[in-house]
Amino acid sequence: MQGLPQTKDLVLVGGGHAHALVLRMWGMRPLPGARLTVINPGPVAPYTGMLPGLIAGHYRRDEIMIDLVPLARFAGARVILDRAVGIDRTSRHVLLEGRGPIAYDIASVDIGIGSGLPELPGYAAHGVSAKPLGAYAEAWESFVARALPAPRVVIVGAGVGGVELALASAHRLRGAGTTPQVTLLEREATALPHIGAGARAALLAELTREGVTLLTGATPARIGVDSVTLTDGRQLPSDFTLSVAGSRPQGWLAETGLDLHEGFITVGPTLQSSDPAIFAAGDCAHLSHAPRPKAGVFAVREAPVLLHNLRVALAETGTMRPYQPQRDYLKLVSTGRRNAVADKFGLRLSHPLLWRWKDRIDRAFMAKFAAYPAMPQPALPQPAAAGLAEALGPKPLCGGCGAKVGAGTLARALARLPGATDPDILTGPGDDAAVIRRGTGFEVLTTDHLRAFSLDPGIMARITALHAMGDVWAMGATPRAALAQITLPRLSDRLQAEMLAEIMAMAGAAFAEAGATIIGGHTSIGAELTLGFTVTGEATQIRRKGGAQPGDAILLTKPLGTGTILAAEMAGTRLSGGLLGEAYAAALVSMTTAPLAAAKLLATEARALTDVTGFGLAGHLLEICEASGTGAELVLDALPLLPGAKALAAVGVASTLAPSNRALLVGRLNAPANRPETALLFDPQTSGGFLATVPEDRAEAVVQAMHAAGSPAQRIGTITDGPPRIVAR
Repeated sequence: MQGLPQTKDLVLVGGGHAHALVLRMWGMRPLPGARLTVINPGPVAPYTGMLPGLIAGHYRRDEIMIDLVPLARFAGARVILDRAVGIDRTSRHVLLEGRGPIAYDIASVDIGIGSGLPELPGYAAHGVSAKPLGAYAEAWESFVARALPAPRVVIVGAGVGGVELALASAHRLRGAGTTPQVTLLEREATALPHIGAGARAALLAELTREGVTLLTGATPARIGVDSVTLTDGRQLPSDFTLSVAGSRPQGWLAETGLDLHEGFITVGPTLQSSDPAIFAAGDCAHLSHAPRPKAGVFAVREAPVLLHNLRVALAETGTMRPYQPQRDYLKLVSTGRRNAVADKFGLRLSHPLLWRWKDRIDRAFMAKFAAYPAMPQPALPQPAAAGLAEALGPKPLCGGCGAKVGAGTLARALARLPGATDPDILTGPGDDAAVIRRGTGFEVLTTDHLRAFSLDPGIMARITALHAMGDVWAMGATPRAALAQITLPRLSDRLQAEMLAEIMAMAGAAFAEAGATIIGGHTSIGAELTLGFTVTGEATQIRRKGGAQPGDAILLTKPLGTGTILAAEMAGTRLSGGLLGEAYAAALVSMTTAPLAAAKLLATEARALTDVTGFGLAGHLLEICEASGTGAELVLDALPLLPGAKALAAVGVASTLAPSNRALLVGRLNAPANRPETALLFDPQTSGGFLATVPEDRAEAVVQAMHAAGSPAQRIGTITDGPPRIVAR
């Protein structure tokens, strides 16, 4: 049974705390007919409450990050990894930095704030901002890894955040066996101006205890590579300069035409802005009816109200709820060591038990995003034909090349296909594309389709276009023209037009980069998004899988692992010690990178050439061996792998096509059975790299030339004497 048509677009701009909670609640009760999109520059978003603990060394990085990719999968939302740079309210589009605009009917903004000092000379080159948090956390870990014997840190801004991070920094550096010098600057006469007297006294005592120097009435005038110069002429040595000085809105909000307060979006009790179609929450919003300081507690408590009101706006029926923030709230301020100070009603409370309480609260919040409740699935009908459960399999059908028909099944189906009788049709067994002689040159033709693995039609369009052109490039040809075949899911007419526009814009750009043009195609409506392209190309000389010679170097131009990572993302598998969203993002970067330089170079340098797609590295290398009458030897440690692929393969994650690929190599591959790299030899690749053999004396020069052109090519083995088989060590 097909799903209900989608008729309204809800776009969440930013992955802040409020939006993260909205996505989780939406996943448990989605609004029928609404298409949900979340836009964020990166695949993960830090939880602010645990940042000081990370700086102090109490938490790992993955423990404080909300992984937006599995969260979006649970919510049934498409996640677009890009930075918003504007909103066109007339056409109702969110403008992005790296791709075309995204349409919305209702939008919500939760993009956080910044704490940088862009007007301060030298800051852009030598300073670090506490917000956004992700970049700060990475810069801090790199600084700690330098292991300076007497590190000097200067922190600008002695509010609660500055004091908390100063204490965390001193604790971490001292615990690493160094003798740190941490200096905290406050331009006003008094530090910690916005908390009670008791908590202020407790935190000032903690600064003294940790040896942090507090300078009040101190304003920086310039940031140098190893110093901070104050307006009174004093120069402070600094190896790491951090700004926690206030809250700064993102600049593009000023161009939206929305009512703003000091650069922040003004919202009323319903969290709607001056444009009823745009909501805002978290630190980027100013509550006009109840102004409050910037604090994560308000974003968290806004989330249920925001969700309810977004649903009302999309349904165009019902009554919105008001959000009324509490007047005061308990602030638990960590002090570097496993201790915390409580601030409420002016009391002075400082105790290790407060740290444990804060730690429990923070971990409880993050547990909401560690695992998601299993939503009920429809049971198989009974009675049913024998074999139905086995045909469905134990896990969801993969997308991309993981949804291909297995090589053995395909070979049996095509065994009776009659051969060509036209002498100008030169296609050989197993060629990546059909070849037709055209005068003194050649025309190549290929077609490829991908079942969508992402709800983002734009990213699917670019990946499918590059994937389809891969077979043309693998024949040593240059793409020239393409026909599109597009199956859209059920949508309203307007959403159909928007989706088609996204697809054609992204695909058209990919073909244009390669010097090709989309010249036509066909569209239809179906159960799910499926994209395909038929591509023609031209060549003066054809490259084939045959031609490899013993002694040739085997080259691979892209890392392996897309099938395993996509399978993990679809299944919501956790990545031990890492973040699945970051592995997924790295896979997207690999799949959306056009291999233009590698294709051009290998068209003249390769003896045998193919692209690694659905049958995996081992399957496609065996094709080269069979066509060339040779064997091959692989070095498993030399295989380039996508981040996270090895860890996922080690716990048994694999694409639905991997067992078929493995079966094809039975008796023809000798490899250690217990290594995850062996499992990745059978991993189907979508928009994978080229697999080429080049003469031994040219291998190093070819690899260096591809590196210079930005291709992560690597030598992975050597062609050996036949028979056709692969040995991996």
